[in-house]
Amino acid sequence: MFGMIKPYPSPLISGRGIDLDFAMLAGCLALLGLGLVMITSASSEVAAAQSGNPLYHMFRHLVYVAIGVFACIVTMMVPIATWQKMGFTMLVGAFALLVLVLVPGIGREVNGSMRWIGFSFFNVQPSEIAKVFVVIYLAGYLVRRQTEVRESWMGFFKPFIVLLPMAGLLLMEPDFGATVVMMGAAAAMLFLGGVGLFRFSLMVVLAVGAVFVLVQAQPYRMARLITFTDPWSDQFGSGYQLTQALIAFGRGEWLGVGLGNSVQKQFYLPEAHTDFVFSVLAEELGVVGSLVTVALFVFVTVRALYIGLWAEKAKQYFAAYMAFGLAFLWIGQFLINIGVNVGLLPTKGLTLPFLSYGGSSLVICCACVGLLLRIEWESRTHLGSEEHEFDESDFAEEPNHGR
Repeated sequence: MFGMIKPYPSPLISGRGIDLDFAMLAGCLALLGLGLVMITSASSEVAAAQSGNPLYHMFRHLVYVAIGVFACIVTMMVPIATWQKMGFTMLVGAFALLVLVLVPGIGREVNGSMRWIGFSFFNVQPSEIAKVFVVIYLAGYLVRRQTEVRESWMGFFKPFIVLLPMAGLLLMEPDFGATVVMMGAAAAMLFLGGVGLFRFSLMVVLAVGAVFVLVQAQPYRMARLITFTDPWSDQFGSGYQLTQALIAFGRGEWLGVGLGNSVQKQFYLPEAHTDFVFSVLAEELGVVGSLVTVALFVFVTVRALYIGLWAEKAKQYFAAYMAFGLAFLWIGQFLINIGVNVGLLPTKGLTLPFLSYGGSSLVICCACVGLLLRIEWESRTHLGSEEHEFDESDFAEEPNHGR
């Protein structure tokens, strides 16, 4: 396979050898390692009860990590121009996946939601793939229609002809969290693409109104909205998850109870190794460990935004918009998951990037890392920019990581 990709220079194959943004890579690897440790700890009791092996989820997660590393390498070696050409195809693929997951017999229902396409040994969550495909398509649209987006209402509304039906499919699963993250990332991309403040403000108002209507439309959403403000009023009912998560934070104090010593993971806190892994982390590693984890997330997301900025300065606008979109996908998921864990937001089933157990989320996160590393490398070497024609001899010099 690498023989087929080798003619295309990449951060792994160049005159400089391995030429990566090691700061970004180190931050993501630190989160991957921390995620593996916390999933091993948080899932041990559940795994022992369900399979007889307390390390069952750890071994499965290691397989996902291996697949994710492979996905990262592959995406890193594909030129950004190739992703730009495939934008429309990927959009059609995203729609196809979101339709398939709703088909009985193909989609798999878990806890009342049809979010997974089941295979023999693993499940695929189409919403994770669709969010990235939408970012890639929208980045291409912002490049093709840049003047129209900045100066006309039609250029502003056209993306929603695509985004609203996709949001509708996500809500049919239902996956309200993924819908909010996707639409939020798209809105941020449009704003950075040059949409005027008045039109952007109108979009925000309409989005808030839509969220209000969607919350009112389903009784369980309204119950969650009411409960999270005072979970102790129904601590053994609708407020159970949040109260158990808050107990975990309280037990952790400053330095935590010690790795592996969580009490809340022992069948008190539901979904301890998926949606609420951060609560277990806070209990075992305390405030200090939680703040270090947040700092790592802040670092990788800010670094991703800077990668977009560097690509924009190199006049690689598609790559820049794609980097911005991927960064905002991470930021959205991070803010919602942490907000749910600490009780600032209503309970939503949304994974924490790199840390939560789940194959689709982890593999897609790793693929996004590969895209960002490729964007950084192309912008630094000026491969693909408008004012520089690439020549292999450009890579004979020593690398400059002065950023």
